[in-house]
Amino acid sequence: MKIGIPKSLLYYYYYPLWKTYFEELGFEVVSTPATSKSIIDLGIKHSVPELCVPIKVYIGHFLKLLEENVDYIYVPRFISVLKGQYFCPKFMGLPDMIRHSFEGIEEKMLMPSITAKNDNIAEYNNFRPLEEKLAISPKANKKALEKACKIWESFRNYCYLGYTVVEASDLALGNIKEAKILPAKASVTIGVVGYVYNLYDSYISMDIVKKLREMDVSVKTFEMLNENSLNKKIKTMAKNLFWTFSDKLIGAGYSFYDDENIDGVIHVTAFGCGPDSFIGKLLELDSPVYEKPFMTIRVDEHSGENHLQTRIEAFVDMIKRKKLKAKRGA
Repeated sequence: MKIGIPKSLLYYYYYPLWKTYFEELGFEVVSTPATSKSIIDLGIKHSVPELCVPIKVYIGHFLKLLEENVDYIYVPRFISVLKGQYFCPKFMGLPDMIRHSFEGIEEKMLMPSITAKNDNIAEYNNFRPLEEKLAISPKANKKALEKACKIWESFRNYCYLGYTVVEASDLALGNIKEAKILPAKASVTIGVVGYVYNLYDSYISMDIVKKLREMDVSVKTFEMLNENSLNKKIKTMAKNLFWTFSDKLIGAGYSFYDDENIDGVIHVTAFGCGPDSFIGKLLELDSPVYEKPFMTIRVDEHSGENHLQTRIEAFVDMIKRKKLKAKRGA
């Protein structure tokens, strides 16, 4: 039996867990290729204009999986992974959005609701609804979750060491050797604030992390920060942002502002993202307070790579000149 997982949204955060879980149960996991113009065009064609780019991309990947003749497509309903916080309504309504948009598709969808006490969603209650549809026993289900939990924790530990989620995923799943060396300490370190599905989808972000590294820049992102330290930073705010991953980003942004080793902050946001409109403005307003450069990169389905390259080159060059001037005592 083949289980399809769209290579979009929280695929970049939970793929090691999902892949391990389904394979431990004896299923073949099929993922879509990297986002391309044809995939995003497919998503745009079957989406209402008001949807943000990541959701349009997800719908394109979902439809692409239908061409792969998979038995089921895993479309979880993310609700909450922290008490008192919730996911963006589009995440909570995603399964309904899809099943009501394409006639006869519901039978091919696996739609468990995800609630957990923290980011580790490998809890039995989140996967128990799959037992009847996939004909698996509670014992087999729990055993698969134990293995999936260990792999996901390994993935997160690699993130804390400074690996990107893509590198950490490959390391946790054994696709690359641990001997892979992290980029050497660079002359500039930039905190990049952005959702994993924006930063690590090479089509959406145009490989901004890779481009920065090629400019002799060390990059830190929210998933490289300890979850407890992020939560502590969030609690210092007068009011949180209500949405779980949005809070993680704002917590990361202010962590970067407080970190003397971070030279500047870049916010990567997708056009049409409501929560990001709060994050970006708050960080922009407080940039002078912390005396750190801040820049917003806004991407959509029409973004051009030359535009991105020019802006980040200028931003990095400005920071390097500032550091050189400070070093000379000017």
